[in-house]
Amino acid sequence: MHFVSSTLQLSTTQNPNPVPDERLAEILANPGFGTHFSDHMLTLEWTPDQGWHAGRIEPYGPLTLDPATAVLHYAQEIFEGMKAYRHDDGSIWTFRPEANAERMVRSSGRLALPVLPVEDFVAAVDALVTQDARWVPDSTGEKSLYLRPFMFASEKFLGVRPAQHVTFMVIASPAGAYFKGGLKPVTLWLTEEYTRAGRGGMGAAKTGGNYASSLVAQQEATEQGCDQVVFLDAAEGKYVEELGGMNMYFVHADGRIVTPATGTILEGITRSSIIELAGKLGHDVEERKLSIDEWRDGVGSGEITEVFACGTAAVVTPVGALKWDGGTTPDVTEAGPVTRQVRQALVDIQYGRADDTFGWMHRVC
Repeated sequence: MHFVSSTLQLSTTQNPNPVPDERLAEILANPGFGTHFSDHMLTLEWTPDQGWHAGRIEPYGPLTLDPATAVLHYAQEIFEGMKAYRHDDGSIWTFRPEANAERMVRSSGRLALPVLPVEDFVAAVDALVTQDARWVPDSTGEKSLYLRPFMFASEKFLGVRPAQHVTFMVIASPAGAYFKGGLKPVTLWLTEEYTRAGRGGMGAAKTGGNYASSLVAQQEATEQGCDQVVFLDAAEGKYVEELGGMNMYFVHADGRIVTPATGTILEGITRSSIIELAGKLGHDVEERKLSIDEWRDGVGSGEITEVFACGTAAVVTPVGALKWDGGTTPDVTEAGPVTRQVRQALVDIQYGRADDTFGWMHRVC
């Protein structure tokens, strides 16, 4: 038993059959995204009487769940997505982990789940990364170790109420580029049938139901030859919200950058970082409603010079054409200068190639 924070205790059981070094080297050379997993996983359990307890790191493996486990029936679960980066000196860092922890606190409130204290969240992630440090790739090709903390209702009970047994876990997966084509503009499909979230809904919580609701629209986008789907607001069906898994930015001819206001969209960590970073780079950033007509007309007239999307997995991705039933914007074949500038500034901080003047990076080991 060892302590990893002032309140969090973890026991560790070593994996007796870790991935051999030779096989690990092959995986890290071409990790893909979300297909390989590290040797260990971290688990905490919660009950009203004991609070968070039974903290442990153990060999990665399947879970055993009763068919009546509450999450399988009522989708009471939340998750986070973040990355660990290896710097050139071999040290390992995470990017704004306390922001992920704080967002999980907010998500817990919306899904009636217990709050995991911020320091315990960060300590838990640190503990797993330290245990499986050999799984963190070098920075070649901007590879990283993707981290997935998640929390779910693990009580065996079919009544509709907040679960009285909850499990928090962290797993890790080495990651390469999210989009295999590299920094090439993605094509977007505008869905006018489906919405992602409405006022008072779960849009600002990072919960699987939001992503499940996007899948049929993403399927529609794929059928139309597009990479991602764009959602409009549920109330009026005219304001741009976000993609299936990314936030959006619109660069104007005068250098201003506009991003849709939050409330019914996810408050992305990369999104908020870009707002600060773009400001430091000399761009005025506006958080406001932006209509689909403003997007289409702006691109057509040249008022909007670049569109890009962002998220933990994809980082910053340029947008090419927007397609809808009956039309398309002019296609864009390469990333614009502001998109490249913002993306490069962000990844340079994450990989330790630039001074972290914001204090965003957190050293793990």
